[in-house]
Amino acid sequence: MEDEEKINSERSTKRFKSKTMKNNSFIAPINNLDDGCLMHVFSFLSPIPDRYNTALVCHRWNYLACHPRLWLRVDQSVKDLSEPGVFPDLKTAVSVARPGDTILIAAGGSHPVSNIQIKKQLCLVGGGELPDETTLICSRGSDSALEFLSTCKLANLTVRAELGCCLLHRSGRLTIDGCVLQCETNPLDFLSCPIVSTARSCITSTPMKSNGDSVTVLHTRIEGGAKAVLTSGDLVLQRVRVIYARTYLYFWFDVDHQ
Repeated sequence: MEDEEKINSERSTKRFKSKTMKNNSFIAPINNLDDGCLMHVFSFLSPIPDRYNTALVCHRWNYLACHPRLWLRVDQSVKDLSEPGVFPDLKTAVSVARPGDTILIAAGGSHPVSNIQIKKQLCLVGGGELPDETTLICSRGSDSALEFLSTCKLANLTVRAELGCCLLHRSGRLTIDGCVLQCETNPLDFLSCPIVSTARSCITSTPMKSNGDSVTVLHTRIEGGAKAVLTSGDLVLQRVRVIYARTYLYFWFDVDHQ
Protein backbone atom coordinates (compact mmCIF):
# COMPACT_ATOMS: atom_id res chain seq x y z
CA MET A 1 0.00 0.00 0.00
CA GLU A 2 2.78 2.37 0.91
CA ASP A 3 4.64 1.45 -2.29
CA GLU A 4 1.61 2.30 -4.40
CA GLU A 5 1.25 5.70 -2.68
CA LYS A 6 4.95 6.37 -3.25
CA ILE A 7 4.69 5.49 -6.95
CA ASN A 8 1.61 7.68 -7.38
CA SER A 9 3.33 10.56 -5.61
CA GLU A 10 6.37 10.27 -7.90
CA ARG A 11 4.16 10.19 -11.00
CA SER A 12 2.27 13.26 -9.80
CA THR A 13 5.55 15.12 -9.21
CA LYS A 14 6.82 14.22 -12.69
CA ARG A 15 3.56 15.39 -14.31
CA PHE A 16 3.79 18.70 -12.39
CA LYS A 17 7.40 19.26 -13.43
CA SER A 18 6.62 18.37 -17.05
CA LYS A 19 3.67 20.78 -17.11
CA THR A 20 5.75 23.57 -15.51
CA MET A 21 8.55 23.12 -18.05
CA LYS A 22 6.07 23.31 -20.92
CA ASN A 23 4.55 26.52 -19.54
CA ASN A 24 7.99 28.08 -19.01
CA SER A 25 9.02 27.23 -22.56
CA PHE A 26 6.52 29.83 -23.79
CA ILE A 27 8.09 32.59 -21.63
CA ALA A 28 11.01 34.05 -23.60
CA PRO A 29 13.76 35.86 -21.63
CA ILE A 30 13.95 39.56 -22.46
CA ASN A 31 17.33 39.07 -24.11
CA ASN A 32 15.65 36.92 -26.77
CA LEU A 33 13.98 40.06 -28.12
CA ASP A 34 15.64 41.67 -31.13
CA ASP A 35 17.32 45.07 -30.81
CA GLY A 36 14.35 47.00 -32.17
CA CYS A 37 11.88 45.48 -29.68
CA LEU A 38 14.25 45.86 -26.74
CA MET A 39 14.92 49.49 -27.61
CA HIS A 40 11.17 50.09 -27.81
CA VAL A 41 10.83 48.68 -24.28
CA PHE A 42 13.62 50.99 -23.06
CA SER A 43 11.86 54.00 -24.58
CA PHE A 44 9.11 53.68 -21.94
CA LEU A 45 11.60 53.96 -19.06
CA SER A 46 12.29 57.29 -17.39
CA PRO A 47 15.75 58.55 -18.43
CA ILE A 48 16.88 58.83 -14.80
CA PRO A 49 17.32 56.48 -13.07
CA ASP A 50 15.72 53.59 -14.98
CA ARG A 51 17.12 53.96 -18.50
CA TYR A 52 20.46 55.08 -17.09
CA ASN A 53 20.64 51.93 -14.94
CA THR A 54 19.78 49.63 -17.85
CA ALA A 55 22.94 50.84 -19.59
CA LEU A 56 24.97 49.29 -16.76
CA VAL A 57 23.63 45.75 -17.23
CA CYS A 58 25.76 44.55 -20.17
CA HIS A 59 27.40 45.74 -23.40
CA ARG A 60 24.31 45.13 -25.50
CA TRP A 61 21.99 46.98 -23.13
CA ASN A 62 24.50 49.83 -22.89
CA TYR A 63 24.50 50.17 -26.67
CA LEU A 64 20.69 50.13 -26.90
CA ALA A 65 20.01 52.30 -23.83
CA CYS A 66 22.42 54.99 -25.13
CA HIS A 67 21.25 54.78 -28.74
CA PRO A 68 20.63 58.17 -30.43
CA ARG A 69 17.02 57.13 -31.01
CA LEU A 70 16.46 57.31 -27.26
CA TRP A 71 18.52 60.40 -26.41
CA LEU A 72 21.06 62.81 -27.78
CA ARG A 73 24.51 63.20 -26.22
CA VAL A 74 26.72 66.19 -25.45
CA ASP A 75 30.34 65.07 -25.17
CA GLN A 76 33.30 67.42 -25.58
CA SER A 77 35.78 64.53 -25.64
CA VAL A 78 34.32 62.95 -28.79
CA LYS A 79 36.51 63.85 -31.75
CA ASP A 80 34.47 62.10 -34.41
CA LEU A 81 31.41 64.36 -34.58
CA SER A 82 30.05 62.38 -37.51
CA GLU A 83 28.65 59.92 -34.97
CA PRO A 84 24.87 60.37 -35.04
CA GLY A 85 23.28 61.99 -32.02
CA VAL A 86 26.56 63.29 -30.51
CA PHE A 87 27.25 67.04 -30.24
CA PRO A 88 30.19 69.10 -28.92
CA ASP A 89 28.07 71.55 -26.93
CA LEU A 90 24.64 71.88 -25.40
CA LYS A 91 23.50 74.78 -27.59
CA THR A 92 23.92 72.69 -30.75
CA ALA A 93 22.15 69.71 -29.21
CA VAL A 94 19.19 71.86 -28.13
CA SER A 95 18.85 73.39 -31.60
CA VAL A 96 18.80 69.95 -33.26
CA ALA A 97 16.61 68.19 -30.67
CA ARG A 98 12.97 67.43 -31.33
CA PRO A 99 10.20 67.99 -28.75
CA GLY A 100 10.27 65.15 -26.24
CA ASP A 101 13.97 64.32 -26.70
CA THR A 102 16.33 63.62 -23.83
CA ILE A 103 19.84 65.12 -23.92
CA LEU A 104 22.50 63.27 -21.94
CA ILE A 105 25.38 65.57 -20.97
CA ALA A 106 28.67 63.74 -20.44
CA ALA A 107 30.26 63.80 -17.01
CA GLY A 108 33.69 65.26 -16.42
CA GLY A 109 34.92 68.75 -17.18
CA SER A 110 32.75 71.86 -17.49
CA HIS A 111 30.28 72.70 -20.21
CA PRO A 112 30.07 76.45 -21.00
CA VAL A 113 26.52 77.71 -21.42
CA SER A 114 25.13 81.21 -21.85
CA ASN A 115 21.56 82.40 -22.45
CA ILE A 116 20.51 79.14 -24.12
CA GLN A 117 16.81 79.42 -24.93
CA ILE A 118 14.79 76.21 -24.78
CA LYS A 119 11.45 76.54 -26.56
CA LYS A 120 10.51 72.85 -26.82
CA GLN A 121 9.84 70.05 -24.38
CA LEU A 122 13.21 68.55 -23.47
CA CYS A 123 14.85 66.62 -20.65
CA LEU A 124 18.47 67.51 -19.79
CA VAL A 125 20.28 64.81 -17.80
CA GLY A 126 23.78 64.70 -16.34
CA GLY A 127 25.76 61.59 -17.24
CA GLY A 128 27.61 61.17 -13.93
CA GLU A 129 26.63 59.21 -10.86
CA LEU A 130 26.31 62.50 -8.94
CA PRO A 131 25.19 65.95 -10.10
CA ASP A 132 28.62 67.40 -9.17
CA GLU A 133 30.19 65.35 -11.98
CA THR A 134 28.37 67.25 -14.75
CA THR A 135 28.68 71.04 -14.52
CA LEU A 136 27.19 73.74 -16.72
CA ILE A 137 29.00 77.05 -16.20
CA CYS A 138 27.52 80.42 -17.11
CA SER A 139 30.17 83.13 -17.35
CA ARG A 140 29.79 86.69 -16.10
CA GLY A 141 27.94 88.99 -18.47
CA SER A 142 25.12 86.53 -19.25
CA ASP A 143 21.59 86.91 -17.95
CA SER A 144 21.24 83.19 -17.33
CA ALA A 145 22.67 79.80 -18.13
CA LEU A 146 19.39 78.37 -19.44
CA GLU A 147 16.16 80.13 -20.34
CA PHE A 148 12.98 78.04 -20.43
CA LEU A 149 9.95 78.86 -22.55
CA SER A 150 8.45 75.36 -22.57
CA THR A 151 7.85 72.39 -20.29
CA CYS A 152 11.26 70.86 -19.44
CA LYS A 153 13.08 68.76 -16.89
CA LEU A 154 16.61 68.98 -15.48
CA ALA A 155 18.09 66.03 -13.60
CA ASN A 156 21.45 65.14 -12.07
CA LEU A 157 23.16 68.41 -13.14
CA THR A 158 25.16 71.21 -11.53
CA VAL A 159 24.45 74.66 -12.93
CA ARG A 160 26.84 77.42 -11.84
CA ALA A 161 26.46 81.13 -12.57
CA GLU A 162 29.16 83.70 -11.87
CA LEU A 163 26.66 86.53 -11.98
CA GLY A 164 22.99 86.61 -12.92
CA CYS A 165 20.81 83.53 -12.53
CA CYS A 166 21.29 79.83 -13.15
CA LEU A 167 17.81 79.20 -14.56
CA LEU A 168 15.41 81.73 -16.06
CA HIS A 169 11.83 80.46 -16.23
CA ARG A 170 9.60 82.30 -18.72
CA SER A 171 6.79 79.81 -19.25
CA GLY A 172 5.90 76.11 -19.13
CA ARG A 173 6.33 73.55 -16.37
CA LEU A 174 9.95 73.32 -15.24
CA THR A 175 11.04 70.38 -13.05
CA ILE A 176 14.44 70.42 -11.33
CA ASP A 177 15.24 67.01 -9.85
CA GLY A 178 18.40 66.06 -7.97
CA CYS A 179 20.47 69.04 -9.16
CA VAL A 180 22.89 71.58 -7.71
CA LEU A 181 22.33 75.29 -8.39
CA GLN A 182 25.26 77.53 -7.47
CA CYS A 183 25.73 81.28 -7.59
CA GLU A 184 29.35 82.32 -7.15
CA THR A 185 30.12 84.29 -4.01
CA ASN A 186 31.29 87.80 -4.88
CA PRO A 187 30.63 91.40 -3.79
CA LEU A 188 27.70 91.57 -6.21
CA ASP A 189 26.02 88.35 -5.11
CA PHE A 190 22.91 90.34 -4.19
CA LEU A 191 22.35 90.53 -7.95
CA SER A 192 22.55 86.74 -8.30
CA CYS A 193 19.69 84.28 -7.91
CA PRO A 194 19.67 80.54 -8.69
CA ILE A 195 16.08 80.58 -10.05
CA VAL A 196 14.21 83.51 -11.57
CA SER A 197 10.62 83.15 -12.78
CA THR A 198 8.89 85.81 -14.88
CA ALA A 199 5.89 83.68 -15.88
CA ARG A 200 2.60 85.58 -16.11
CA SER A 201 -0.98 84.42 -16.54
CA CYS A 202 -2.57 84.70 -19.95
CA ILE A 203 -5.73 86.83 -20.02
CA THR A 204 -8.68 84.66 -21.08
CA SER A 205 -12.43 85.10 -21.32
CA THR A 206 -13.03 82.14 -18.99
CA PRO A 207 -12.65 82.11 -15.21
CA MET A 208 -10.47 79.00 -15.39
CA LYS A 209 -6.90 78.97 -14.09
CA SER A 210 -4.33 80.09 -16.57
CA ASN A 211 -1.64 78.33 -18.50
CA GLY A 212 -0.21 75.91 -15.93
CA ASP A 213 3.22 77.54 -15.68
CA SER A 214 5.15 76.31 -12.64
CA VAL A 215 8.54 75.38 -11.22
CA THR A 216 8.97 72.19 -9.17
CA VAL A 217 12.20 71.61 -7.25
CA LEU A 218 13.00 68.15 -5.84
CA HIS A 219 16.00 67.09 -3.72
CA THR A 220 18.16 69.97 -5.00
CA ARG A 221 21.06 71.82 -3.40
CA ILE A 222 20.90 75.60 -3.74
CA GLU A 223 23.99 77.60 -2.86
CA GLY A 224 24.75 81.34 -2.95
CA GLY A 225 22.78 84.25 -4.31
CA ALA A 226 20.49 86.74 -2.64
CA LYS A 227 17.62 84.22 -2.36
CA ALA A 228 16.77 80.81 -3.77
CA VAL A 229 13.92 82.03 -5.99
CA LEU A 230 13.02 85.43 -7.37
CA THR A 231 9.61 85.90 -8.99
CA SER A 232 8.49 88.92 -10.96
CA GLY A 233 5.39 87.36 -12.51
CA ASP A 234 2.28 85.71 -11.08
CA LEU A 235 3.91 82.70 -9.44
CA VAL A 236 4.71 82.48 -5.72
CA LEU A 237 6.86 80.18 -3.60
CA GLN A 238 4.86 77.37 -1.97
CA ARG A 239 5.21 74.10 -0.04
CA VAL A 240 8.85 74.57 1.00
CA ARG A 241 10.69 71.68 2.65
CA VAL A 242 14.37 71.71 3.61
CA ILE A 243 16.52 68.84 4.84
CA TYR A 244 19.96 69.38 6.36
CA ALA A 245 22.38 66.60 5.42
CA ARG A 246 25.89 67.03 6.80
CA THR A 247 27.24 70.13 5.04
CA TYR A 248 24.44 70.65 2.51
CA LEU A 249 20.85 71.84 2.45
CA TYR A 250 18.45 70.02 0.15
CA PHE A 251 15.31 71.79 -1.01
CA TRP A 252 11.88 70.71 -2.12
CA PHE A 253 9.39 73.41 -3.16
CA ASP A 254 6.98 74.64 -5.81
CA VAL A 255 6.68 77.99 -7.54
CA ASP A 256 3.08 78.03 -8.66
CA HIS A 257 -0.12 80.07 -8.90
CA GLN A 258 -1.83 80.80 -5.61
